[in-house]
Amino acid sequence: MAATSNDLVKQLREQTGVGILDCRKALTDSSGDLEKAKLLLREWGKADLAARAATGSEGRIEAYVHHNGKVGVLVEVNTQTDFAANSPDIREFVKSLAMHIAAINPVPLVVKPEDLSAEALNQEKELYKKQAQQEGKPANIIDKIVEGKLQSYYAQVCLVKQPFIKDQTGKTKVEDILGDLASKIGESVSIKRFARFEIGK
Repeated sequence: MAATSNDLVKQLREQTGVGILDCRKALTDSSGDLEKAKLLLREWGKADLAARAATGSEGRIEAYVHHNGKVGVLVEVNTQTDFAANSPDIREFVKSLAMHIAAINPVPLVVKPEDLSAEALNQEKELYKKQAQQEGKPANIIDKIVEGKLQSYYAQVCLVKQPFIKDQTGKTKVEDILGDLASKIGESVSIKRFARFEIGK
């Protein structure tokens, strides 16, 4: 894709409300054509979910305290309806998510990449760029290196980008579980916020 791919992904996401990974895939599959990408998202059922995505009016809060009493988590997950919020699938997910946050290392700082400040992101990009330059990497691949390292950074600090702790293969991310769950119950599901407490930290 062209150098404007990140801008296109952002534009498609703003227009559809669909997640970044799905937007990127749709744009890749449609050779960067915005309208075709929108159509693909609709075909995949993603845009329909996003159109109904007035999440936040319902949901669940789960509390988890580790058996040693030294780590505790509160997490809020939003749904569109009370029916979905009380479904066994949502209950199980929110409980598992709270346990994930308690157990995962590194501990996430934010829910999703969009929650990171522009200043923090720019600092990370500059750091990766300088590292690549010091290692003598060719100028034409430095941007790709920076993007790759940025994805690794997201996996450390963004909850939805982390490998879900219950998947031993490490291939399934929290956002993948969210997407599957939304498709299964037929409405949007989003992680609103979380708080993790640990003795002495």
